[in-house]
Amino acid sequence: MRLKEKVAVVTGAGSGFGQGIAETFAREGARVALLDINERAAKEAAAKIGSRAVAIGCDVSKKTDVDAAVRAVASAFGPPDILVNNAGVSHRNRPMLEVDEAEFDRIFAVNVKSVFLLAHAVVPLMRQSGRGVIVNIGSTAGLRPRPGLVWYNASKGAVNLLTKAMAIELAPDRIRVCALAPVAGDTPLLPTFMGGDTPELRAKFIASVPLGRLSTPQDVAHAALFLVSDEAEFLTGVVLEVDGGRCI
Repeated sequence: MRLKEKVAVVTGAGSGFGQGIAETFAREGARVALLDINERAAKEAAAKIGSRAVAIGCDVSKKTDVDAAVRAVASAFGPPDILVNNAGVSHRNRPMLEVDEAEFDRIFAVNVKSVFLLAHAVVPLMRQSGRGVIVNIGSTAGLRPRPGLVWYNASKGAVNLLTKAMAIELAPDRIRVCALAPVAGDTPLLPTFMGGDTPELRAKFIASVPLGRLSTPQDVAHAALFLVSDEAEFLTGVVLEVDGGRCI
């Protein structure tokens, strides 16, 4: 098993990419904390995994929630070896000026501020352990943006870049920081990205992917597993495109 006895924290783990990552890490031997604002969804996902998982309700945009969640993880399993910042939201696909300030603030709070808050909570513990791996879930939206998603694109561009900045600063602590940049996936967020969910909209999005399909939670989970494994021990600052060729 590639993650035997490692402790992993995965945010937004109640569904979609996060759930796929948590399940895959657990199969590879990790003890996994599933954090999600929807505590019921996190508990259902953790129940499928079994005793190697714990569910914790957490709004990753709030410092009090994040700090309490990380304390709960440390109490249940010990200090985290792995952190996957997966939680994310988007505005509905529409013209940029139709997105109001409150929605803009929420997008940056969940997609970007959460990385800041989790770093403050987890990095000191990783420093004490002498090593760790952080994987931020960015997006192809931050590399090859689509119209109608301007503010979401910007938030993911920030995640992609802050990954590189974190990597260079934390390298002396033996903490690796990488990111994944998935193309749109068949997850609960897909209708938001597309501005609806019709066969025509799906066909339009799929047509932009050279390999001819959307990403899946397992695609992203396999890539995340590689980045947090010992096989990737010399990789840091990498933004790995899981996109079927979308960014070519």
